[in-house]
Amino acid sequence: MPDPAPISLTSPLASIKGIGQRTADQLAALGLTNVGKLIAHIPLRHERHEAEANVRELLPGQIVSTRGEIVATRPTGSGRRARFEAVLMDPTGRLDLVWFNAPYMRDKVIPGMRVRVHGKAKSFGYGLQLTNPKLEPLRPEHAEPDRKDARIRPVYPASEEIDSPRIERAIDAVLSDALPQLEDHLPAEYRAARDLPELRDAYRMLHRPESMDEAARAVRRLAYDELLMLQVSVALKRAELRTRLRAPALPWSEKLDSHIRARFPFTLTDAQDEVIKEITADLSSPVPSNRLIQGDVGSGKTVVALYAMLLAVADAHQAALMAPTELLAEQHFASISRMLTGSRVRVALLTASITGDAREDLLLALRQGRIDLLIGTHALLTDQVEFKSLAVAVIDEQHRFGVHQRAALRSKGATSQGGPANVTPHVLVMTATPIPRTLAITIFGDLDVSTIRALPAGRKPIRSRVVQSPQRDEVYAFVDKRLEKGQQAYVVVPAIDAGEDASGADIRGVTDVLEQLTKGPLKSRRVEAVHGRLSQRERERIMQSFRDAKVDVLVATTVIEVGVDVPNAAMMVIEQADRFGLSQLHQLRGRVGRGAHESVCILIADPTTEEARARLAAIAATTDGFALAEKDFELRGMGELFGSRQSGAPAFRVVDLVRDRDLLAMARRDAMDLVAHSPTLDRPEESLLKRRVLKAHGQGLALGDVG
Repeated sequence: MPDPAPISLTSPLASIKGIGQRTADQLAALGLTNVGKLIAHIPLRHERHEAEANVRELLPGQIVSTRGEIVATRPTGSGRRARFEAVLMDPTGRLDLVWFNAPYMRDKVIPGMRVRVHGKAKSFGYGLQLTNPKLEPLRPEHAEPDRKDARIRPVYPASEEIDSPRIERAIDAVLSDALPQLEDHLPAEYRAARDLPELRDAYRMLHRPESMDEAARAVRRLAYDELLMLQVSVALKRAELRTRLRAPALPWSEKLDSHIRARFPFTLTDAQDEVIKEITADLSSPVPSNRLIQGDVGSGKTVVALYAMLLAVADAHQAALMAPTELLAEQHFASISRMLTGSRVRVALLTASITGDAREDLLLALRQGRIDLLIGTHALLTDQVEFKSLAVAVIDEQHRFGVHQRAALRSKGATSQGGPANVTPHVLVMTATPIPRTLAITIFGDLDVSTIRALPAGRKPIRSRVVQSPQRDEVYAFVDKRLEKGQQAYVVVPAIDAGEDASGADIRGVTDVLEQLTKGPLKSRRVEAVHGRLSQRERERIMQSFRDAKVDVLVATTVIEVGVDVPNAAMMVIEQADRFGLSQLHQLRGRVGRGAHESVCILIADPTTEEARARLAAIAATTDGFALAEKDFELRGMGELFGSRQSGAPAFRVVDLVRDRDLLAMARRDAMDLVAHSPTLDRPEESLLKRRVLKAHGQGLALGDVG
């Protein structure tokens, strides 16, 4: 019989002895199709399994294994509180077992069977209990297996078809042959200076750790690699942007500065002035600006962005502002048009709602340079949109756009009409969602960051209070009293139509809340609703009526999250507030507190999770958006705050940015140093690192043109 083919990293799993076709198919459903992908399957965590012991020897707080006989079972509870209970006995004592939401266990666990169970022990009554333990029947027709020794065991992401222990056995079948084939992209001296194990040692410690310390060292090495790859790619892109591309250098003078400021209906804050200094320094250079302007709700980012756009217009160029929703684009168009009333600046609005001859006329005027400042949505990105000379592009609420959309707007510089291929506009991206420093470094590492921390003078603090749904009548009675004094209110709900979520819980909608309020506690008030399903004309009619105080209460979805400024609106009620993220709650709350009245935000919620309770406690405790952003990051992590598809953020497999902040700082320093000494990573010893960087991030960050 011929010897089996040697195992390589590209070997299909079905060809591996000890895996087989059925297991290979189940692994393929997880994306694990060959040996290399299998050993790159990262454990969710590592567990210390104590040696199998008698019931009497088990200790609370430990992950334990024991065996015995099931002597009693019973299902109890119903619906979401249903559980299945069993009692295990051995010669030394009793152990209680419970499984939640697992009705199928009644067919698997029956009195009289012998089993081995594994799980985390906790005190229960006078004894111990395992919750949702793993259970292995001990077949009477076979000799019982030996008791298990203590060990550190990886727990892998799995599926209904294949569980973690079977994935562990598959990895064990290939690991010894695969490890010698792993080539390290970091030199030995480099690794030693950072206390990083060799790559093949890291994977051995990841899958076969001899201690928890080994497992931690393996995770640290692989997390560093992920962070380094990202930071090197960002540094390469930054270097490419600053060396290959050119932007129009926009002149600045004190006379021009005074002329622009005269357009603003208020004096800029010191914080705004500081950011304007940073921006004008950027725009006066031919090196393309790539700057993030972040500021808390109401800090005045739009005025700063308008200043930059007017610098472009003053030098006979064009500017564009792209917003993620039609409502926000309409708000920007209205507010900027008001500030520029009487000037020679020609402002236009382009959204998907503008069609036919009106759209064609606008596009022609844009190509001919008869529009100076274009405000719009994703509609700005279509091929038909061509500028005569785009010098400044502003992207608002940038985290709602993907990287390719941001790049598409940048590409509409002089090249859109056949100009030099290396000319690009200066780009400013704005966010009213303060970004934790860790995220700013990770996702926006190629940007310079300007922060507006101070709020305009005269802003009054907003009082926030969390109440439960039984207090809803009291809340709206309070709102009615404030309406009696001539103030206005927002009521925010999570959906347009009422319904149920995946768990069967009710979701309140705009339509039913509008009906309940107009027939109930606010029946004597003028109440209207606004949401994304309305036409642009209808939305604008309702919003204008609200601004003019012809509407007392505006019931809305999150379409009012940004860009809505009605100083007389001093109250906000957020229904089912536990369904919103922390930063989103802060954004919504920022719609009040913009006038002379003391403002109040009431959050109605019946939270069912610790995270939801923590979010609501945080929003009630502070109005500091930067503090809330850090808290939100701690609670939800990057994957929840910025989905990779929306933001261009990487989908980390190993990195935990809350845990790995120091590692991120080190990887960023190392990446900047690498690219500073080798801007295209063309040194022979960098070839493997470069290949892996481009494989990991070349497409996502458009790095193909740097090598």
